[in-house]
Amino acid sequence: MTRRTVAEYRRHVAQLLSALDSLPAETVDLDAALGRLLAVDVTAPMDLPQFRNSQMDGYAVDSASIAAVPVELPVLQTVAAGDAGPAAFASGTAVKVMTGAPVPPGADCVVPVEDTTGSGDRVTVERSRSVGEFVREPGTDVRTGERLLRAGVLLAPRHIAVLAAVGVRTVEVRRRPRAAVITTGAELVAAGTALQPGQIYDSNGIALATSLRANGVDVTSVSRSSDDVAEFRELLTAAIEDADVVFTSGGVSMGDFEVVKDALAPLGGEFGHVAMQPGGPQGSTVVDGVPVLSFPGNPVSTLVSFEVFARPLLRRAAGLPDLAGYEVRLVDSLTSVPDRQQFLRGRRVGDTVELVSGPGSHLVAGMALADVLIDIPAEVTALEAGAHVQVQEL
Repeated sequence: MTRRTVAEYRRHVAQLLSALDSLPAETVDLDAALGRLLAVDVTAPMDLPQFRNSQMDGYAVDSASIAAVPVELPVLQTVAAGDAGPAAFASGTAVKVMTGAPVPPGADCVVPVEDTTGSGDRVTVERSRSVGEFVREPGTDVRTGERLLRAGVLLAPRHIAVLAAVGVRTVEVRRRPRAAVITTGAELVAAGTALQPGQIYDSNGIALATSLRANGVDVTSVSRSSDDVAEFRELLTAAIEDADVVFTSGGVSMGDFEVVKDALAPLGGEFGHVAMQPGGPQGSTVVDGVPVLSFPGNPVSTLVSFEVFARPLLRRAAGLPDLAGYEVRLVDSLTSVPDRQQFLRGRRVGDTVELVSGPGSHLVAGMALADVLIDIPAEVTALEAGAHVQVQEL
């Protein structure tokens, strides 16, 4: 792979991951549907409300019998929500109803309890009401067969609520993208392990896995390989069984122990540089139909590579909203490397952004202090304080 611009490599990655935009549907329980992309239209299997019911705690009456107030009426029965309904009703009588309780045929309005006096088997109505007041009629929210939700809706709590209200137990949603992660390097060990000379803790594995989950992706496996090509290939063979895409970190540069490049270049992998900093060394391969994106191993390079190349595509595939960049003003002046699109770490301060830490690709603690990436075009080598820059939320 010859040196590419960031825009060129973005297009390349988008083509590799294009199949993620047409993932098949799957059926999930309603309590697992939050944040999922609805795959098909959903129509109402019943009227909502299903039956006439009271909007208020009060008395179901015939509006004609309370046209002149005050008027005293006999109370035939008290009906709670969940009851089958009143046994009888006649004009000139009242049935005490709770909110949600069935309203009897013949009663055409409900008088709120605060507009009445008395208790027991007699009630005095102090205020008249017109036909339909405080009565919820069947189908006034939705009719049987009407469309409740359109395909493509990202299911939020309000959508889950209406599905539950009409008795839906399962929904068809687009399957989430599935991704596997492989970190590489003989120096890497798991957190909690006592470090030996030359060893470091593996932060890229959990960083990539959590980045994937935060952007709507199901992580199928996270593994770690030494610099042995056979070991890496064995882990990759297992990873591609369940994944739509595999992400690797490390082993893609120009050193003597570049296990990812050594393993994948013979399989048609493309390895080279993108004109960016950090994250210049990049690799991409398709193995048994599964794209493998290979990021450099320095922690900041790994995270920036994910943000720049993978995150927007994965969010689109998962149905999550696009995180569009925007402009803010620099607090301080800065310089940038010529002929490299630089992604500096920044922190928002009101309507401005300040630099956080330095540009080094190893400064993972500094990355943790940032909340945006500052995108400096390749042709820009210096900017004064107050200049407008494009930023992307982290």
